[in-house]
Amino acid sequence: MKQVRYFLEAVLLAVLMAVFKILPLDMASAAGGWAGRAIGPRLAASRKAFHNLQEALPELDERRRKEIVAGMWDNLGRVMAEYPHLEQIGRERVTITCGDTTEGILRSDRSFMIIASHLANWELGSALIMAHFNRPFDFTYRAPNNPWADSLLMKARSLGGRVRGYPKSRGGGQELIKAMREGRNVGILIDQKYNEGVAAPFFGRPAMTNTVFISLSRKFDYPLIPVQIERIKGAHFAVTLHEPLVLADKSVEDGIAQAHAHLESWIRKRPEQWLWLHRRWESGKLGQNK
Repeated sequence: MKQVRYFLEAVLLAVLMAVFKILPLDMASAAGGWAGRAIGPRLAASRKAFHNLQEALPELDERRRKEIVAGMWDNLGRVMAEYPHLEQIGRERVTITCGDTTEGILRSDRSFMIIASHLANWELGSALIMAHFNRPFDFTYRAPNNPWADSLLMKARSLGGRVRGYPKSRGGGQELIKAMREGRNVGILIDQKYNEGVAAPFFGRPAMTNTVFISLSRKFDYPLIPVQIERIKGAHFAVTLHEPLVLADKSVEDGIAQAHAHLESWIRKRPEQWLWLHRRWESGKLGQNK
């Protein structure tokens, strides 16, 4: 039965991707946003988003939380609809702000690592780095359980196979290390729960966080560049490439604290654009350290 379900899910995803590809970018994005707002808030998953919001941002009233959850579903629907248009967005719909040190790195031959979060359209990294800095750029990702859906999404994420993706798994980790030995540029989304990581403060609460981005950047001497993506209006984005994290003489925990400080400020600025559906904090620990 699972295989039948996977097949049907993949067929539906393939049809949607084909429709979104045919539609002009702005129309596709708007349609995805409408579908997200119409369907998302009715799903049981919204309860998790409300709970996370209440615990992470307790100062918000119920009306504001509802607005944020509706905005989250709008953004998620737009992300899905924008998959076939990632290259166009990266080339035409992004305004970039870049620190002097970071711009020097990106316009040189030095390898680098980008860290980001599930904010706005988090799939834009490869397209915008290639379009604006003419640098190849690989990425890590969490593969869906459905292998057919994974294949469909990877075709879009990899820009038709022109960039590499490394799944978050033991095998994918080995591929990532090999790529960094080759000097390839990579990006990692660091805002998901990782049971084997360290409990680092995130919105004042302990959150299990993967330390790999700190350890690999040190091992291979990669500058660690935080990248903030904001959806400004529709399918238009502002991207800020911040200055690299300062890791010299700092512990892993201090490095993660620097990264989390960036993420928190971005999320507080545009909470409706973050994916509040993650199980980011351990149940029962959300209320600590308020």
